[in-house]
Amino acid sequence: MFKVNDYVVYGSTGVCQIINISKEKNLSNDEIQYYVLQPVYNIKMVIKAPVNNQKVLMRQIITKDGVSSLIAGMPEKKAIWINDDKQRSENFKVALRTGKSEEWIKIIKTIYLEKEEKFVVGKKLTKIDEDIMKTAEKQLYEEFAIALNISPDKVLPYIIEHI
Repeated sequence: MFKVNDYVVYGSTGVCQIINISKEKNLSNDEIQYYVLQPVYNIKMVIKAPVNNQKVLMRQIITKDGVSSLIAGMPEKKAIWINDDKQRSENFKVALRTGKSEEWIKIIKTIYLEKEEKFVVGKKLTKIDEDIMKTAEKQLYEEFAIALNISPDKVLPYIIEHI
């Protein structure tokens, strides 16, 4: 069980801090325990998630050592481009929903390399690929930022410096 002040990755919302753990009665008058989550980069939102919720992924954020390990492994990560737009989009969306930093890195690397290849021949990525890449970058950079105690816009320079 997580504790108050822990940072977690909560579904596609991204990094949240647990600001409270409360108990409330539901419509059946059963007492349910909830995490009260504050998205770190959207302070206007508060989320209440049942402690025993199995539908939405919630996991502890990566450690600073974990970030270093992932960065060190980035050059060896395989980029796997799927030519079929629909299949590629579905595979990327499934990978995004895993909530795993490793999957986000694969997505970013794969799309980035394809973007470079297309640029050379005067083409652009599809809007869907651009959007998926932005989502993966947002998730990864926000998590790394908390782990490294830096702002999300400093994460890419940090990664480049440490590869």
